[in-house]
Amino acid sequence: MYANYSFYWSPAARRWLLLLLGLLLGSAARAQIVDDSTKTVYGPKTTRVIYEREVRRDSVGGTIIDTTLTKFSQERFWAHDTTFQQNLGALATASQPLLYQPNLALGTRFGRHAFDRNTPAGSEVPYYDSRSPYSFFRFIQGSQGEQVFEISYSRSFKKNFSVGIDYERIASNQVLNTGGNQWLAEHNNVTFFTRFQTEDGRYHLLFNYIASRQRTREQGGIWPTDDEVALIKGNGGNLGNILFDYSNERTYLTPGINIDDRDQVHLFQSYRLARRGFTAYHVLDAGRQYNGYNDDALPRAADDALLFYPNPPGLLNGRQRGVYRNATATSDRATYRQVENTFGLLGRTDRVEYNLYGRARNASLLELSTPSPSRTATSPTPVLRSGVGLPLKPVYQQTYFDGFVGGSAAFNYRTIYAVEVAGEYKFFNEYYLRGSIRTGPLSAELTTASYSPTLTQRKFVGNHYQWPDSSHSNVNSFSNTLANQVSVRLQQRLPLLAGHSIDARVSVVNLNKYIYYDTLGRPTQDNASRTLLIVFARHRFELGKFHFDNQATYTRGADKDNAALRIPALVTESRVYYQTSVFKSALFGQVGAEYTYQSSWYGYNYAPSTQQFYVQNSFLLPAYGVANVFVAADIKSASIFIKAAYVNQGLGPNGYFTAPYYTGYPRRLQFGVRWRFFN
Repeated sequence: MYANYSFYWSPAARRWLLLLLGLLLGSAARAQIVDDSTKTVYGPKTTRVIYEREVRRDSVGGTIIDTTLTKFSQERFWAHDTTFQQNLGALATASQPLLYQPNLALGTRFGRHAFDRNTPAGSEVPYYDSRSPYSFFRFIQGSQGEQVFEISYSRSFKKNFSVGIDYERIASNQVLNTGGNQWLAEHNNVTFFTRFQTEDGRYHLLFNYIASRQRTREQGGIWPTDDEVALIKGNGGNLGNILFDYSNERTYLTPGINIDDRDQVHLFQSYRLARRGFTAYHVLDAGRQYNGYNDDALPRAADDALLFYPNPPGLLNGRQRGVYRNATATSDRATYRQVENTFGLLGRTDRVEYNLYGRARNASLLELSTPSPSRTATSPTPVLRSGVGLPLKPVYQQTYFDGFVGGSAAFNYRTIYAVEVAGEYKFFNEYYLRGSIRTGPLSAELTTASYSPTLTQRKFVGNHYQWPDSSHSNVNSFSNTLANQVSVRLQQRLPLLAGHSIDARVSVVNLNKYIYYDTLGRPTQDNASRTLLIVFARHRFELGKFHFDNQATYTRGADKDNAALRIPALVTESRVYYQTSVFKSALFGQVGAEYTYQSSWYGYNYAPSTQQFYVQNSFLLPAYGVANVFVAADIKSASIFIKAAYVNQGLGPNGYFTAPYYTGYPRRLQFGVRWRFFN
């Protein structure tokens, strides 16, 4: 079952691609990469990658470019967030972390994270120190239409100054209800970056600008036909293989269009006032996130009942046709802007590191929607606006200011003993504090935090959702969430036993007043105290040229009995491959297999108009495993792989669900190439 994988490329994407290809080809035509003996001068060892976290530690030597094959073919590492994620079954669609992640973000926050995975963070942008222009591209294509493309060009002017540009595209085609092989999701990133340091190394400047543009055709998941509903009922409610017809499955939406546009400016600068132990720094972060949702044909049943979208509470006996504002089309908009300035002092010696800072955050939120239903003297019942293209009006607008102080300190005694503390306080009611201690292979960590709800949890005005309902309150009056986590970890290498490496961790998490989105898709505060037990283990070892890597995460306390939080009890990933060099080390290759497994759980549903995942209790996502086999190779500066994904399809169920009524990809082929140019 292999589909045609033609793609729609937006005009902006084509323009950036042509610009970067011109830079790359022009550089290759001008550069000289060999000496008089025709030996290669430039390569991975002459090009270094520098990250902001290294400059913060007064280290600018950088690291060698990662040329390993291990992560290249793994889909989890194609995006910027490499954690396990629940998505809507296709690349670049809305997603959220699958496993528990502690929150250390305080103060005013927008709260729209569905497309964070594809967007790079300004503080994580790589900078390059190379003796020659450095460029690379990577291209990954799947036979079901998934695609990743990236091209990057950078140039250093001596050792102290470099500039670069990077373009990245992550996209997918429809797998459900294809009807003409439509595009499904497209995410474009363009990053400009530059680095400067003075000759004496006392002053450093890192700057980048990131423009991200996300477009998604929201299908709403599978809408079972009457025949499929009858088959499911006849099967005792068990789905079996009934909804795995993929391209022929009917979907709810026709579709809705979700837009997530972001612009980020990030500036880091530091000046060493004395020796390595006393450096002043400043960080500027300015950003805009725009979210828009459009559905120009709201789905309705034969009796005019609204389909897919939940019936909002508080409507007048259904006379508003299941919506707040427009009976036939939805058009909701929100724009969040934020500017942060951080000033601090940091330093490092052989045994001690410290960082003290203060931060000011200015933010604003503007929400727009179609006008509210109107009332007249002859018709006191609200009359809904109807039709497509109605003018939008501001429905909520507010500005915010937050002040923070924070810092960290660490003491290291060789590799034997280490203590670290870090914390932040937001005036006057939020904080987090984290402390850890390590001795040899054992370490322990304690984290405690109190954080406020996001702006989206406090206030939302749209066509399908509106909160709070009470006219006496402008925003939801939620209390802070209190989170405490204790972890114990063991990290140990056993070189005498075939290179074994063990990483094991046990964590206990206690959550109080946790805020979540309930079965109606509305924010709710859980008044119960919830405790999670999380056990993680990873085992790696080598046996000759065979390599094994196995990991598993077990979570207890986040099942259906937990009204607020849902996590699969068991998530595993196993990988085995044979690695060797041939043709006098001219080719380095891997042949292997990987398998991921996820136990059954009541996975989150998704509301596209709010970009939020919310709990549900009616659709049990069955346990499933996905097996892949791959071949990967390095030939000088080029890397390639070919992978057969989900080869075990049909050996049991004919598919799997990643969210209620959203199927994962069927069996397919994937191909990838990555090529670096050191000239």
